[in-house]
Amino acid sequence: MNITTILFDLDGTLLPMDQEAFTTGYFKFLAKKLAPYGYEPKSLVDAIWAGTAAMVKNDGSCTNEQAFWKKFAAIYGEEKCQSDQGLFEDFYANEFNAARDICGFNPASVETVHKLKECGYRVALATNPIFPHMATENRIRWAGLVPEDFEIYTTYEASTFCKPNPAYYLEVARTLGVKPEECLMVGNDATEDMAAREVGMDVFLLTDCLINAKNRDLNAYPRGDFAALNAYIDALQ
Repeated sequence: MNITTILFDLDGTLLPMDQEAFTTGYFKFLAKKLAPYGYEPKSLVDAIWAGTAAMVKNDGSCTNEQAFWKKFAAIYGEEKCQSDQGLFEDFYANEFNAARDICGFNPASVETVHKLKECGYRVALATNPIFPHMATENRIRWAGLVPEDFEIYTTYEASTFCKPNPAYYLEVARTLGVKPEECLMVGNDATEDMAAREVGMDVFLLTDCLINAKNRDLNAYPRGDFAALNAYIDALQ
């Protein structure tokens, strides 16, 4: 079946970054924002990780947003959770943008996305949906793109699974109205992104900011930089 749709990961793929440095810096900014409201930094970070784990374990019975805040409320209480949720939204709209300086920039990301659209491919952003839409839209802009460059971009408000659950990729395909076999998933994480192959998607491992936490055999995947990706896609036609 011909490839009609290209799915891109964001962090470490279209947006170059050291994942650990980004997470550390982002949490530092969030802790500073929330400290005046009674959030001890380490406890806050632990709660964020607990909420993230709840999203990753989501079985599709609720949105990732609901899974996160249910866990967060279990730690801090329902009343505080409801009263302070706006603080998080304000953070992602404002202070979160300081984390842009922790990330890199690769013009090849912009060039590739625009080229693929000009060639008639459908392009979507399959970023792990553990962030609210505001945080995802901001990170898209950090990469030199705009949300409108993508047919869809996955966020925690509208997703019910996370990577590396293969069900996440089926959900993306269903939202786009395409068969998994029509999709090429491009990402930098050998575990989270290459899981798309399990549902029948083609895959390409972008190695500029490679993550291979489980030491997988990378020979199993087409891989390389953006030049190699473009050559791979050209060969599909």
